[in-house]
Amino acid sequence: MRILFTGPAAPSHLFPMVPTAQAVRAAGHEVLFASPRPMEELRQAGFPIVEIGDGRTVREAFEEVAGSQAHYAQPDLTQEEIMEVGAAAFALASRSTVDDLLAVAAGWDAQLIVHDSCLASAQLVAAKLGIPAALQNFGLSSGLDMASRLAARFTDVYDKHGVAGPAASTPLNIVPASLGGDPGGLRMRYVPYNGGGVVPAALLHRGVRPRVAVTLGTVIAGIDGLDAIAPLVEAAAGADAEFLLAVGDADLADLGGLPANVHPLPWVPLAELLRVCDAVVHHGGSGSTLTGMQAGLPQLLLPQGADNFTVAEILVASGAALSSSSADVDTALLTRLVADPVLREGAERLRAENDALPSPAAVVPDIEALVTARP
Repeated sequence: MRILFTGPAAPSHLFPMVPTAQAVRAAGHEVLFASPRPMEELRQAGFPIVEIGDGRTVREAFEEVAGSQAHYAQPDLTQEEIMEVGAAAFALASRSTVDDLLAVAAGWDAQLIVHDSCLASAQLVAAKLGIPAALQNFGLSSGLDMASRLAARFTDVYDKHGVAGPAASTPLNIVPASLGGDPGGLRMRYVPYNGGGVVPAALLHRGVRPRVAVTLGTVIAGIDGLDAIAPLVEAAAGADAEFLLAVGDADLADLGGLPANVHPLPWVPLAELLRVCDAVVHHGGSGSTLTGMQAGLPQLLLPQGADNFTVAEILVASGAALSSSSADVDTALLTRLVADPVLREGAERLRAENDALPSPAAVVPDIEALVTARP
């Protein structure tokens, strides 16, 4: 069986596909990724990739929609307004991928398209070619809802290609039902894929003091800098813990002098880092959130944009996390993050729920049935 995976060129959207792709390839199926540029981070996963689109980046699409320089943090917008801006930008970025994705799917004779919710061309191509589709969710939010938002901005493209509307797409959820995703479809265990990287030997075992990982994912530091964690770094000086800044090669100058218990790290795959940590602080991105869930760690979310605010509400309601504005982080909050047994119990419950789900490998027969069970 030939399975085509596709999504926008953003790690948070493509990385959740990798464990699914690894599982179906291990079962003997052919796998091809179709992705716009840049493709460097996806190359590490070891799959063949074909380029689609005109080279426009997601960031450029967001700037065109906004009419200004892109910012991840959008404090003046509601969560609904942020989602609408995202849908407009991703729909714009999708337009140049339609013809290429049609050519790839037809030329490679794809039998199933596994796609992200934020590539509007995927369901059009599936409908035009009569190929079954599966929507790989990347987090807690509804992928079907976001795909519908994009499709509403793609009606002229559907008309141009003589297609009535988007193909029906089966959701592939990677979170426990208690955290969201889409009803129906398939549900599998979240298995982290955070890209490759060198793990320092000192991070192979736990430290003497509690360790707290601090990350802003793969996007924010490059757009907004490290402002979101500046108050945290200052407050960390009074907490009885070590704080590990997993911010890659971001410029630390704006943070000033770091307290003795705050240590910057080179790029380290997040799952390996969290294995030896006691808590994690992040913005509420899907990869950071779910990797923290899989590790069974209490989490502190500092929502900035995208669906961060929705994620924060859901995770706080689960009992596994705290949420705060960046400006309101203080030593007492950080101490509670590390020491509160109720948070730790909530985090362990979520980890158990995730562990109870079938692995991606166990779901392969159900994915195969999306093709073989068609009339």
